[in-house]
Amino acid sequence: MKSKSALKTCALLALACGAIGMQMPAAAAQWLEKPVTLVVPYSAGGPTDVVARMLAIPMGKSLGQPVIVENTVGAGGTIAPARVARAAPNGYTILIHHMGMATAPALYKKLPYDPLKDFEYVGQVLDVPMTLLSRKDFPANNFRELLSYVKANKDKVSLANAGIGAVSQLCGLLFTSQIGVDLTTVPYKGAGPALNDLMGGQVDLLCDQTTQTVPVIKEGNRVKVFGVTTPKRLPSLPNVPTLDEQGLKGFDVRVWHGVYAPKGTPKPVIDKLNAALRVALQDDMVKRRIEDLSAEIVPMEKVTPEALRTHLASEVDKWGKVIRAAGIQGE
Repeated sequence: MKSKSALKTCALLALACGAIGMQMPAAAAQWLEKPVTLVVPYSAGGPTDVVARMLAIPMGKSLGQPVIVENTVGAGGTIAPARVARAAPNGYTILIHHMGMATAPALYKKLPYDPLKDFEYVGQVLDVPMTLLSRKDFPANNFRELLSYVKANKDKVSLANAGIGAVSQLCGLLFTSQIGVDLTTVPYKGAGPALNDLMGGQVDLLCDQTTQTVPVIKEGNRVKVFGVTTPKRLPSLPNVPTLDEQGLKGFDVRVWHGVYAPKGTPKPVIDKLNAALRVALQDDMVKRRIEDLSAEIVPMEKVTPEALRTHLASEVDKWGKVIRAAGIQGE
């Protein structure tokens, strides 16, 4: 006959095992009971916000609860990820972020989160290509002439960007590092003012997203375009060669986006979020809007947690080398 202490131990073990066995299925079964908040690190109307709002409606329909976009801006796009990293790991607070998720570790000495350790990964979303532009009266008329002129007049050539740590700055850094020339950089408070000054002739060169530049390029008389930053030509600019095919081998800058959840979010919840994301990216209206923006939905095999995790790690390594070599630090 078992002792009272043994019986008590068995009862406690049974209770604990039962609780462990029921916890996850119950959590998964009860999700969703309220709206999901999709946090955006940048202001309303910007490229990342536009992408978030495109995805929110079809994702909400798939999940059976609204997906509410919330803009949490500041500190170069680092406040929003820090907020989501601290959120309860229940799937109700998620993040959409562009490649700034990969550049932040090298830009900021005291980053309040670790992109590779503090998140669960839902999946990649889309890529926004970039273009290398000059003012309309710049002396060069093609990429070969551009390289010759820049190398001969490097002290006189200005390269605009949208601010410290902005994608336009990183694209410019990769360009100057590959051609082996340092140019005078001119930071602006946003891509809009930088592009306006380029069109006005105040600066010489700018690397900027197609969501901003394609309409201007198609006008034909406001800027010169020397190449696109993706390995393949863009359907929206079929006659514009890539920088890679013009000699900058391996040049590939795309403003990629991904969706994240707090570390510890249960896998069944991540699976449901991923399924909703995949449905949204295959929505006809979303496809048309993304095409209008000259952006590209990533292949479905990249819309997975594993693909986003792998891509993020590769980009952290890639941009860390570029940023550290340039000696750039965020504020």
